[in-house]
Amino acid sequence: MGEQKEEKQGRGPICIGLLAHVDAGKTTLSEGMLYQSGQLKKLGRVDHKDAFLDTEEQERQRGITIFSKQAVFQMGNRPATLLDTPGHVDFSSEMERVLSVLDYAVLVISGTDGVQSHTRTLWRLLSRYHIPTFLFINKMDLPGTHRQSLMEQLRRQLDGGCVDFDPHRPPEELWEEAALCDEDTMATYLEEGRLKPEDLSSLIAQRKLFPCYFGSALRLQGVTELLEGLERYATPRVYGGEFAARVYKIGRDPQGARLTYLKVTGGTLRVKALLSGKGRAGEEPWEEKVDQIRIYSGARYQAVDQAPAGTVCAVTGLSRTWAGEGLGAEAGSTLPVLEPVLTYQVILPPDKDPHTALSQLRQLEEEDPQLHLVWNEQLRQIHIQLMGQVQLEILQKVIAQRFSMEVSFGQGNIVYKETIANKVEGVGHYEPLRHYAEVHLILEPGERGSGLCFDVQCPEEVLERSWQRLVLSHLEEKTHLGVLTGSPITDMKITLVGGRAHEKHTEGGDFRQATYRAVRQGLMQAESVLLEPWYDLRLELPPTAVGRAMADIQRMGGVVSPPESQGEEAVLTGRAPVSALGDYAAQVTAYTKGQGRLSLALGGYAPCHDQQQVVEQMGYDPQRDLENSPDSVFCAHGAGFAVKWDQVPEYMHLPSFLEKKREEAAPAAPAAPAVSRYAGSLEEDKELMAIYERTYGPIRRRDFESRAKKAPEKPAQQPEEEKPAVRQTLSGPGLARREEYLLVDGYNIIFAWDELKTIAQKSMDTARQILMDILSNYQGYRGNHVILVFDAYKVPGNLGSVSRYHNIHVVYTKETETADSYIEKTTYSIARHHKVQVATSDNLEQVIILGHGALRISAAELRAQVGQVKQQIDQILEESHRGKNQALGHALEKAREK
Repeated sequence: MGEQKEEKQGRGPICIGLLAHVDAGKTTLSEGMLYQSGQLKKLGRVDHKDAFLDTEEQERQRGITIFSKQAVFQMGNRPATLLDTPGHVDFSSEMERVLSVLDYAVLVISGTDGVQSHTRTLWRLLSRYHIPTFLFINKMDLPGTHRQSLMEQLRRQLDGGCVDFDPHRPPEELWEEAALCDEDTMATYLEEGRLKPEDLSSLIAQRKLFPCYFGSALRLQGVTELLEGLERYATPRVYGGEFAARVYKIGRDPQGARLTYLKVTGGTLRVKALLSGKGRAGEEPWEEKVDQIRIYSGARYQAVDQAPAGTVCAVTGLSRTWAGEGLGAEAGSTLPVLEPVLTYQVILPPDKDPHTALSQLRQLEEEDPQLHLVWNEQLRQIHIQLMGQVQLEILQKVIAQRFSMEVSFGQGNIVYKETIANKVEGVGHYEPLRHYAEVHLILEPGERGSGLCFDVQCPEEVLERSWQRLVLSHLEEKTHLGVLTGSPITDMKITLVGGRAHEKHTEGGDFRQATYRAVRQGLMQAESVLLEPWYDLRLELPPTAVGRAMADIQRMGGVVSPPESQGEEAVLTGRAPVSALGDYAAQVTAYTKGQGRLSLALGGYAPCHDQQQVVEQMGYDPQRDLENSPDSVFCAHGAGFAVKWDQVPEYMHLPSFLEKKREEAAPAAPAAPAVSRYAGSLEEDKELMAIYERTYGPIRRRDFESRAKKAPEKPAQQPEEEKPAVRQTLSGPGLARREEYLLVDGYNIIFAWDELKTIAQKSMDTARQILMDILSNYQGYRGNHVILVFDAYKVPGNLGSVSRYHNIHVVYTKETETADSYIEKTTYSIARHHKVQVATSDNLEQVIILGHGALRISAAELRAQVGQVKQQIDQILEESHRGKNQALGHALEKAREK
């Protein structure tokens, strides 16, 4: 992997990132730094649309940085890499990805605007990523800028370690202010009376000291001093000899070649080196060769044979890498802090296939993972998450340029999330015939902003380590949805505490099903909490407007601290929901007559201020979400049957982990029943139980078998008058007037009918064609709606299709979707309004569709019906033929008579 041979540790180039609030002059400063260092012979300008690092047409047109760019230059005798990042808040995710590879940062602040809301966001991110930071206060040539007041603002709103590094200051003043940042440094200063450059470098590297330089990038004032300060105080990192790298960006060159932007953080990367990665959750590990190593500077690049540690480069030949991934000895991956808070529907052109569009848009999601593309199968809609209006406009043009596709976007909606407020145990059991897996998970609330954390507290004698790892991978591979609004869950700890496999029948996919169902079953029991994004706000306004502002924030459901005085102004700080703030900035401008200023920064997620209203408005039904079922599947007498989520504790094969803990904590207390409300459910479901027992015989639940000396159950019997007449109920007068649908599991029928099975052994296409012709004739006689479903879930990249063949519909399911799940989903949707029959020989599927209100017929029954229809069609044709012959005979006789 890369260069595995241990090499002597060495120092590499320094990687410096430029960050700023939009319009602070960051790109202009990058031009000045490259020009002053000799990298550029001509000084470009943003307003002249010839800036060296504005390589994209949209960047030149708008005058803002949209994509991060790289330039190489000499900082004195040291090689350095400069990474320019977007300043607009809508492109914050692009900026944040760069932070993972920076050695130092230069934060640019406009002298006329001071510290802005996005400036504070950048400062928090720099602190989180532990990046030593220099500050450049720009536009000091403009009127209204005051050096001393700006320094006071920086110390007050950013950090007390901000120190003016004006080279014209007496060094004693600089040393004294720097010594105040650290006790040990103060002791050194008091003892020696001075500080060495190494002392200052150490404080900067520890983020205790933040050098501040003032100037005007446009007029090249203060740029040289900034470069000299970086050269003097920025210390190159020491790298190890083992290969390591951090991926920070995925892109494509003008020819469409995929580029993996990375920083080598150990050893040496060479062309044709074999790299490998673990793959994302749910994906297989990968191993690929490096085809080319490019060192970019602006739009141009130089191809090199090797890249030593510290080098920032772009690599071709890698197709499975992703932003934030660590390669080689670089452990783990980085997760972003900033997330989009708005979701939009992508409205496609009328003639554009949504599946084709989705596969194209996945390329953009690969380059910007925060887009979070979502395909809503039920609505057949594509949804995308964005930071704001400017990003939406840019994305619209990128899609048009790259894919020749004109799209529009629906109205933006808030991106909600869900968590839980109590600790529960979720159980998932998956046991169709010849399959088996059971999983027990503990779901408990986590700290706000912690995301999802996974753990294992399951002994290997209970569940082997290989199965435990598989369960963890299934937990990580999927975006699990909550049960309030179907929004992603977060801020939870999920712990595997138990599980069971079967030596013969368990397959990997069984644990996937059991794990998904366990998470969902736990969520159905828990007290769910809806989360929404909140802003941290800062409001500067005249004292006379304080009362109005505080009342407004409280009316929005927000919280506000007591006002503070700042000169002639009052300052309010607090938090409020994103959904409630809306255009409040314009309102502030109006009621303060232009004297107020509202600053907002994303403050993470917090409980929704109007949860009930949002839940009712979204109208999500977790039990109708068949792709995220909380129910389990058990097996008895050779057939699987579905068990509702609230009845799973009565059927599960392993004891409850939480119940066991409670018993251990209070051994003298009588044990509570696993689910106290199950007796009522049995009474409510006795009709369905009667059907099961008449069909499969008396059902003995497996959890009873494992209990020692349990008295044998009496066979369930019901009086004759209580036995439900299922077919009479489903085919009564109320249903007779409704349209009839027949759903057919294609491959199941082919292999159940001997004549088609024989044909399929020679040609599956021929067998499919014959079945389609048979069902077309059947539909023509019966007049019902026929939907023929074929499995295509093992076809990689398959997006599924629905087509019309003569008078029937033929469905090929998408990748990972079986015919069973498609039929189950479709049955649930239409059985309440239409009469539905499902033809399959799958016993489990028959049981499930029965619960959805549909009739089920076996393959043999369908074969008999098809035979009867064929006989009746033949009889009609024969009578028609006989009638035509008789008419012809009469005509001939009349002709002879004439």
